[in-house]
Amino acid sequence: MAEITMVSRRVATSVLDLIGNTPMVDISALSPNREVSIVIKLEGQNPGGSVKDRVALSMIESAEKEGLLLPGQTLLEPTSGNTGIGMALVARVKGYTLKVVLPDNVSPERRALLELWGAEVIDSPGSEGSNGAVKMAREMAEAHPEWAFLYQYGNLANPRAHFEGTGPEIVRDCPDITHFVAGLGTSGTLLGVGRFLKEYNPDVEVWAVEPPAGEVVDGLRNLDDGYIPPIFTELNGEELLDRKTVVGPKDSILWTRKLAELGIFAGISTGAALAGAIRCSQKIESGCIVVISPDGGWKYLSTGAWTDDIDVVTERARNTIYF
Repeated sequence: MAEITMVSRRVATSVLDLIGNTPMVDISALSPNREVSIVIKLEGQNPGGSVKDRVALSMIESAEKEGLLLPGQTLLEPTSGNTGIGMALVARVKGYTLKVVLPDNVSPERRALLELWGAEVIDSPGSEGSNGAVKMAREMAEAHPEWAFLYQYGNLANPRAHFEGTGPEIVRDCPDITHFVAGLGTSGTLLGVGRFLKEYNPDVEVWAVEPPAGEVVDGLRNLDDGYIPPIFTELNGEELLDRKTVVGPKDSILWTRKLAELGIFAGISTGAALAGAIRCSQKIESGCIVVISPDGGWKYLSTGAWTDDIDVVTERARNTIYF
């Protein structure tokens, strides 16, 4: 009979303990510069499927510690997808009620996941995008002061999640990083990770990827479109960023497909960030680029992004929010 060696248990006590410590994979096979390596951090491995799990947990636990969120209280948050899903997961585990304001043209996967974890979905006009959801949620928060409105765009617990978690993980696993590339959405990832990396090594460059003004790239925003997240202003985002590069929907989809050729099934905003990393590799002589993959591809299957004609998918993405 085989002998069994007894060891201490390595079992999480809650699914929330599994948020963070996501894996990193070398994808230098896609780099056009042999002297530049590219490493991707797979945030889709979080239990709610995206980088926003970190933000959701950070905001809720910070509010609990500060007495801004009491047992049984109702949470309200505007979202176009992943933050709401992350908050729905955390709220379900912790016993809170969550109301999310969501553009009515989000993909079916988004709505299904929110409802699966018990969130009440309140529709905002899809034509107004995430800005419309923010406007409606702020009006509702004023009308219902008894609800907890954590507001990811203005909550410092958002970038703090990345300063205390994502950034240190990157340095731990890839200490030779020279460039960091991520999409510009709420700006929390860029601000938190960027600040940590600059403290680790001031020579590390931070590159932001944004869509063309007036165009939609899932999960990203262009600051010229009129809304600048309060946390971006408060933490001097313009001074932190070394460069911004514009990536459109078609390139985002193209590079999402190229990742799939390496066996990495990621969302469309990952393709946008990767396109930015590719441009970075073309402009530097040597180095190591770390790029964030905000989520996995499972919530994008309805886009046909991997199977349909790329021009058809690009046009479809202009009418439906997939992030």
